[in-house]
Amino acid sequence: MSEIIHVTSIAQANKMFGFLSPKHPLVTIMWAKDMPDFETYFGVKYNTNLFIVSLKDGVQGKLDYGRNSYDFTDGTMVFSKPNQVLSITDKQVTKDAKGWMLVFHPDLIRKSELGKTINKYSFFDYELHEALHLSEDEKVILTDLVLKIETEINQNIDKHSQKLIISTIELLLDYCNRYYDRQFYIRTNLHQDHISDFETFLKDYFLSNKPTELGLPSVKYCGEQLNMSPNYLSDLLKKETGKSAKDHIYAIIINIAKNKLLNSTQNISEIAYDLGFDYPQHFSKLFKKQTGISPIKYRLQN
Repeated sequence: MSEIIHVTSIAQANKMFGFLSPKHPLVTIMWAKDMPDFETYFGVKYNTNLFIVSLKDGVQGKLDYGRNSYDFTDGTMVFSKPNQVLSITDKQVTKDAKGWMLVFHPDLIRKSELGKTINKYSFFDYELHEALHLSEDEKVILTDLVLKIETEINQNIDKHSQKLIISTIELLLDYCNRYYDRQFYIRTNLHQDHISDFETFLKDYFLSNKPTELGLPSVKYCGEQLNMSPNYLSDLLKKETGKSAKDHIYAIIINIAKNKLLNSTQNISEIAYDLGFDYPQHFSKLFKKQTGISPIKYRLQN
């Protein structure tokens, strides 16, 4: 197993990518055109304690991220949060490369509103193949924001610097949210196939012995089986149906439970265990929450 290098500071990140010491201790901008060909770093795994937002434009190569490998193309955006492992296995930079990396330490935003809400940007947990693909206009808008951040970094730091940098990062992330919504929208036919696959997977799961063997399927487990990150699966379903992945799982459970309650002689505990619940009372609580009545009352009323 190859060694994992832990990158815990902006200074380390700059050094890793061949840049001079950063002008700000908690945030840096790296431009692809200025990156050296660092073949000695190929295959080395990095675990960073940093947030990384990167635009691949004018860069060709392969990036390993978690368990997946991705050949990134121009106009692709990739997001990484602290404690995720990255590895570059190949890289070529064109002379007119316009790509960039925005790297910031959690301490930059820790006491800010963005520090409280950073988890709402669920794309930091997406897999590489769920990357954001930008139009030319979108690339211009985001790059302009990065230039504004760079201007603040290069100026003498004053009492306004931190707030302006953080607010611009937040604006950039909000734009990325908007562009992901656009991507979900234009890929709606593909996503309908994903939704159909998800619903088929759930039905097959509950018709098998897996509930008694593995328990209730988690969103993470479902995503893994469908080659999607749990956040991407939930966001996709939310955008297309208005319901989260967990809502879909519960809906399938309740529908199967209703059929069992009306078409079998199994008692409540047996039904609960068949569906993967560890405790019958948890099943009864969920059933009542979803339908408004208890399983027993539902059976008696129908």
